[in-house]
Amino acid sequence: MKKYILFIIITLPVFFSACKKDLDIANPNTPTINNFWKTAADAQTGINSIYSTFHRVGFCRNQFFMTIVRSDEGFSTSPNSTLINNFDVFNVTNYNLWENTTVWYDLYMGINRANQVLDNVPNITMDNTLKAQYIGEAKFLRGFFYYYLATLWGNVPVLLKTSTPTDYPSTTQQADVYAQAERDLTDAAAVLPETSDGSNVGRATKGAAYGMLGKCYLQMHDYAQAQQAFDWLINGNGKNIYSLVTNYSANFLEASENNPESVFEIQNAVNPTDNHDDDTQGNSDNLNYGTSVPPFFAPRPIGFTDGQARRWCVWEFLAEQTTSGGRDPRVDATFLYDSTDVRGPNFSMIYGQSFASRNYSNVSGDPIAVATTHTVYFRKFLNDAVIDHEYFHSGNNYRYLRYADILLLYAEALNAQGQTTQAYQYVDKVRARAGLPTLSVAKPGLSQTQFLSQLKHERVTELCGEGHRWEDLVRWGDLSTALASRDAGFANYQAKYSLLPIPQYDIDVNPNLKQNPGW
Repeated sequence: MKKYILFIIITLPVFFSACKKDLDIANPNTPTINNFWKTAADAQTGINSIYSTFHRVGFCRNQFFMTIVRSDEGFSTSPNSTLINNFDVFNVTNYNLWENTTVWYDLYMGINRANQVLDNVPNITMDNTLKAQYIGEAKFLRGFFYYYLATLWGNVPVLLKTSTPTDYPSTTQQADVYAQAERDLTDAAAVLPETSDGSNVGRATKGAAYGMLGKCYLQMHDYAQAQQAFDWLINGNGKNIYSLVTNYSANFLEASENNPESVFEIQNAVNPTDNHDDDTQGNSDNLNYGTSVPPFFAPRPIGFTDGQARRWCVWEFLAEQTTSGGRDPRVDATFLYDSTDVRGPNFSMIYGQSFASRNYSNVSGDPIAVATTHTVYFRKFLNDAVIDHEYFHSGNNYRYLRYADILLLYAEALNAQGQTTQAYQYVDKVRARAGLPTLSVAKPGLSQTQFLSQLKHERVTELCGEGHRWEDLVRWGDLSTALASRDAGFANYQAKYSLLPIPQYDIDVNPNLKQNPGW
């Protein structure tokens, strides 16, 4: 079912400089605008090429440094000081940092692929229902990519047509970037199917579109519109499609992908013969269709430990007991650390060996072993449950948007509108799955401000290490040096860091592009 992502299509030049070619000789065997976009099969190949963008190195690996390590839930003890400086301690000196520019370029590559579909598929003679679905998928994916650009870079160019080498788009303000994403997602929600099955599992659905639309509105503090978008999943037809799975850990295991809790899931697949992850190079037999993030977040010596979790996150899980007097079961699905097993380091297993036996404090040649001894590792992207090593082509899907996330966001939208009492029930669903007493019982009568504070806790315990913390901090207005009390890197935080710098490569070649404030 994951194989639909494997088709690749020619990508016409986009506006940024990285796609310039030193040698421009036409390959007679390569599809071109003159001999492509003729058939329904061409349309499907075009749609599949957009999904393929998710397996490029920017999205499948580097974006997690921006969304996890840069937030207060993560930090880095990487041997690569560049990662520490740029994502942990806010010491950005290179506006063309590879980890950042790969995400920027890949997002625009995905947008250009979507624009090609939207420019050409309407003219293809084919089944009208399928055509409408493909157009809806292209709009969903373009809206998804613009959501990322608006959240991470803010003020960026909006391109709605296939790019050409002579395009010099101007900067669009962040609010208008979100607005474009909202238009795309609204259009997508109107035509996408409610469910998908068989070989189509993983394609964008109506629920995914409404979920992303609600996220856009919420980031812009348009709570009423966010509530309306989420309502389709909570009280509309989506309530018969989505539900919380009984076992929380099932959301992070390859054996239980695309379960009823998954609203939008990035489909990964193992290709044993892969040797590259640039899908513009052709040679699909050797293309990486998985994610390469596990070895970068896995504990040493399994991985590089480029990203780790702050210990304060663990304390959030231990703040309450379950109704039976036990520990929140989500903690051992979220982290590998000295007490992943409640019995301690002699029983907490790290890829087949106990935490204690790995003797982290005496690792020969490890200059940061002391820091490693008492820190915590994010577990949700790892494969330690099934193998004793990691690889650069993990087939474990990324559950980008889960129903539990939607429930908490819906509660936040209600609370922001003064409907705090009504919001309780949606938090209660999430807590009940974890075996915790319902919030209605544990903390009844919270004020609007108190309820938001509780929601901040609930989102850590449910979503820690899934890539949503940065956007949460932005939305709540919590990015500041005050976070240094639990993440020392924030001592260096300045307002400009709420947005990443536009790559200097693009500033240099596009006179209409403006750098973000403060950079």
